[in-house]
Amino acid sequence: MSQYSVSAPAYFKIFFHAAKHPQSSVNGVLLGKEEPSGTITIVDAIPLLHHWTSLSPMMEIGLDLAGRHAESLGLSLVGYYQACERVDDAALAPVGERVAGKLKHGFNNAVALVIDGGKLGSGEAALVPYISQGATWRPYSGDASAFSPGSIFQLSAPDLPRRAISLVREQELHLKFGDFDDHLEDVTIDWLRNTACLPSDL
Repeated sequence: MSQYSVSAPAYFKIFFHAAKHPQSSVNGVLLGKEEPSGTITIVDAIPLLHHWTSLSPMMEIGLDLAGRHAESLGLSLVGYYQACERVDDAALAPVGERVAGKLKHGFNNAVALVIDGGKLGSGEAALVPYISQGATWRPYSGDASAFSPGSIFQLSAPDLPRRAISLVREQELHLKFGDFDDHLEDVTIDWLRNTACLPSDL
């Protein structure tokens, strides 16, 4: 089974998306590449929706634009992410299964990450990985829990969850973050890159 590494920009953007819309479901896609070692590096995240998170025409358009952007960078769409409306819900929604399944056709080792609302402010990695088993998607279960030592899922740096909390609470960088829904209301919002919300040291 492949190894997965989540970079700082990807983790921060997923975190900011959930922090900006805490009462809504949010979703997006993961950009990355497979390294020669076999590790899949999740380089970035592109946020899609917080209003209409079903398989709507807006979702299809957003996925197409995100795919073209990834291709322009020499990257692939390697996964899907979502946060649920309820803090205690970390299940991959049916629409998430369908989108992740669609991405798997283009990238065989595609993964889905669901934000764990209960851990969002804890300083732990607030992500629950889902991997496909045939046509179904199930939470990852291995010898080591996800994002702990020995797991196939790792963060590029162990302090990313604590840094993300600080960037929201102290710098409010999540307010500079925009998704495709936001872009449809204000075309000046660069939802594909979101460079304005990233800390200067990245």
